[in-house]
Amino acid sequence: MSATLADICRRDQQRLALALGLSEREARLEVQLLLGHVLQKPRSHLIAHGESPLEPPIAGPYEALLSRRLQGEPMAYILGRREFYGMELRLSPAVLIPRPDTETLVEAALSRVPPATRCAVLDLGTGSGAIALALALQRPQSQVTASDISPDALRIAQANAHRLGVPNVAWHLGDWFEGLGGRFDLIVSNPPYIPARDPHLDRGDLRFEPPHALVSGPDGLEAIRRIIGQAHRHLGAGGSLMLEHGFDQAQRVRDLLAAHGFEDVCTFPDLAGIERVSAGRWQPAGAPTAAPTVP
Repeated sequence: MSATLADICRRDQQRLALALGLSEREARLEVQLLLGHVLQKPRSHLIAHGESPLEPPIAGPYEALLSRRLQGEPMAYILGRREFYGMELRLSPAVLIPRPDTETLVEAALSRVPPATRCAVLDLGTGSGAIALALALQRPQSQVTASDISPDALRIAQANAHRLGVPNVAWHLGDWFEGLGGRFDLIVSNPPYIPARDPHLDRGDLRFEPPHALVSGPDGLEAIRRIIGQAHRHLGAGGSLMLEHGFDQAQRVRDLLAAHGFEDVCTFPDLAGIERVSAGRWQPAGAPTAAPTVP
């Protein structure tokens, strides 16, 4: 006789909790999500029909997904989706998994784009399109440009835009500002900012995510230096640059912004109170005449 859904939940939540160090509640939720994925049913169905058997044609695909999770593969890649800022985004290992911390960048950006205004916004390193699509949906009169160096990432981002019905995003293939013309009122980015030898790269979800979206030189600031050093060529007068960064990088990012002539430099904390996003305004009259030397 086939095991019931309730039996499987009890058994496999213990396996996941032991293998991944999850709490009982987290492990149970993940098992329910995996079962729901193969059954194409919501969690409420599993709870209401806990005594129903898991038939053999479904048991095989479920065990395959569970095995991937037991090896530590992120749920977002196994299920192929992740919620971000009220949107369900489709994902693959070609793109970074959107995290709640990055919603801080979206909120900070929205504070610089008044509703019902026509602003030109640029999202550098868009990945799944999470930031660009959130801003485009919240500010439909703005024109958002989203760039990425990865063709695979852009395909995923464009597919997300199509699914969500977001028309006001232009997609661009290039390395940061490469090939981009015109000037923008706001430039945002969640660039790679993890140091190359950071031990966290060998732990958890980071093991499965694309290295080019995570690692940025010996101190993690290589991409941020490059973006800050080039941003003034692409910002209109009074335009803002906003960058997500690591928990211990805020002061260094503020110093870089100030050294390159940005004014009103500030940092936005995330919900945990960690300095997560730093920003500055570009005023051409105050820009340095020569590129500064910054450590």
